[in-house]
Amino acid sequence: MANSSTDLHEAPHSMSERVRDMHRALVSLQEELEAVDWYQQRADATREDSLRDVLLHNMREEMEHACMVLEWLRRNSEDFDLQLRTYLFKSGSITEAEEEATGEPQEPATDRAPVSTIGSLKGV
Repeated sequence: MANSSTDLHEAPHSMSERVRDMHRALVSLQEELEAVDWYQQRADATREDSLRDVLLHNMREEMEHACMVLEWLRRNSEDFDLQLRTYLFKSGSITEAEEEATGEPQEPATDRAPVSTIGSLKGV
């Protein structure tokens, strides 16, 4: 069974080894983050303190693994390096970091999607 997050979308021979390695790293990062989520859910659900401690320990180890892969991605991709340097370890608004980096004002975020009514569609 094909899995869009782990299987290649193109024939392996049509891609460079670099792109295949990037894919391996991205899939590994996804797997590590998924494991973090699973351990966190299990730790939160259990009422047994010593089991919670073990699960949280395991969760933190998966975070370590995810960070190691992320650093590999940063070192091997100029685009990842640029984005990570723009957004990580900054204080202030995360969404304003892009405006600072690009000098272009960003669209204000809204809580909800615009609502169209029959009247608004008819110009009423």
